[in-house]
Amino acid sequence: RKTRFDLALVDLGFTLSSADARLPNGLVAEALELGGLGQFAEYSKVNREVPFGESRLDLMLDGSNGRCYIETKSVTLVVDGVGLFPDAPTERGAKHMRSLDQAVAEGHRAAVVFVVQRSDAVAFAPHETADPNFCSALRHSLSCGVEVFAYNCRVSEQSIELDSPLPVRL
Repeated sequence: RKTRFDLALVDLGFTLSSADARLPNGLVAEALELGGLGQFAEYSKVNREVPFGESRLDLMLDGSNGRCYIETKSVTLVVDGVGLFPDAPTERGAKHMRSLDQAVAEGHRAAVVFVVQRSDAVAFAPHETADPNFCSALRHSLSCGVEVFAYNCRVSEQSIELDSPLPVRL
């Protein structure tokens, strides 16, 4: 650690933005456990931080139809109402996408969930300018059968929670 404190919340003047990149995993897991993500309703068990392929993926769901591997991504950059990921190059992000591709190839379901940690986003898109390699990996994953979802969040000084699904613009 370089500092004794964490930056958790930023007041942008018109909205609050969570700055904690560790939160999306827990936010999605909590929503799953509360039955808030209908697209994953058939899975009864949620496991966190599961090794798969060359990665440690955020979530593995188990259900009567098999397994679903999920990677969550923290989105804090919003431009003209569009949440953008990544905001900087991320080889690790591309590696996670390759692991999700492998999960689909092995007969599992796989998804990436982009969590926009603020309320002012009305859509999500990959940020080509910041990292064309990740964006290419994301499009490849989609062609392999990896599902892509995005949500914005309700953020206050007391709490943060997933709010609305966002359209994904690929």
